[in-house]
Amino acid sequence: MQNVLVTGGAGFIGSNFVHTLLASDPGVHIINLDALTYAGSLENLQDLPDPARHTFIRGDICDRPLLDDLFRRYAIDTVVHFAAETHVDRSILGPGQFIQTNVVGTFTLLEAARQAWLDVRPLPTGQVRFHHVSTDEVFGSLAPHDPPFCETTPYAPNSPYAASKAASDHLVRAYFHTYGLPVTITNCSNNYGPRQFPEKLIPLVILNGLQGKPLPVYGDGQQVRDWLYVEDHCEAICLALQRGQPGQTYNVGGGNQPPNLEVIHTLCDILDEVSPASSGDPHGSQMRFVTDRPGHDRRYAMDIRKIEQELGWRPRQSLHDGLLKTVAWYLDHPQWVSSILQSSDFTAWVERNYAQRAARRG
Repeated sequence: MQNVLVTGGAGFIGSNFVHTLLASDPGVHIINLDALTYAGSLENLQDLPDPARHTFIRGDICDRPLLDDLFRRYAIDTVVHFAAETHVDRSILGPGQFIQTNVVGTFTLLEAARQAWLDVRPLPTGQVRFHHVSTDEVFGSLAPHDPPFCETTPYAPNSPYAASKAASDHLVRAYFHTYGLPVTITNCSNNYGPRQFPEKLIPLVILNGLQGKPLPVYGDGQQVRDWLYVEDHCEAICLALQRGQPGQTYNVGGGNQPPNLEVIHTLCDILDEVSPASSGDPHGSQMRFVTDRPGHDRRYAMDIRKIEQELGWRPRQSLHDGLLKTVAWYLDHPQWVSSILQSSDFTAWVERNYAQRAARRG
């Protein structure tokens, strides 16, 4: 890797990856392409290690002339593709943008890479790599005693978001088998950590808790996710780039699978300790059970034996320690929090998503 195109590198996982790669590999130059939609922010790219090796380009992955210019101008040899619409609730309310970004955008990026690497200036396949970052939601939902998802689990997406990511996975795989484009895919479980936009559960609970606002709990709160600390995920992607075999898929999970209600209780306990409410009430008193999401998947879990055995990766962070670090990050970055909470998109989204959800105390 020398010249790495990171798409969506101003978003949550993408920006953490940019920080990680610059710190770990002194030989890379990152070209960071991001459209700066609601979930992307230049605030996420503050305090980069060696910022001279980072070039930010504001643009859309559906813009083929722009992509062709970036591949040519910067001699791109590696693509790490994060850019995606990712929130299930948003996909239910407006699926069209998910198809455009996640499906059409991935296709456009694959075509640009194919032309640059295989047609215009054919390169040895060992010198280039297209890495696609995907999700466990493409596999559907697990019953309580089902085995975890593995790399050969049949796809069964249940939301417009998951279906759009499944389509993009299939495109990436097809470009390997049809054209010989050297690709790898990682399917990750639910990420959490610094710089996450607060439409997602963990940052929403943290920031609402700090502001004394209600903490929404979907349905009965017994949905199970496999929580993965974002820095662990970034390390897994780095290993997939360095050691992963072209054409292979690797599942990445955190090995932390409590029900959502337990995660919320843990966050409330942490907030009670590090930032007690001025009223003296425990943060748990702010919890409100709300109408569940339509078609809400009940359980996710990841079998990570393949990436353990082939690439030598394991998650480092326990859930409790990761939540402690995450809360501390939000407390230590009030400017980031303020810029997000003041955005009109976030305010409108909260009102739109929760206005029709009747709330009740537990």
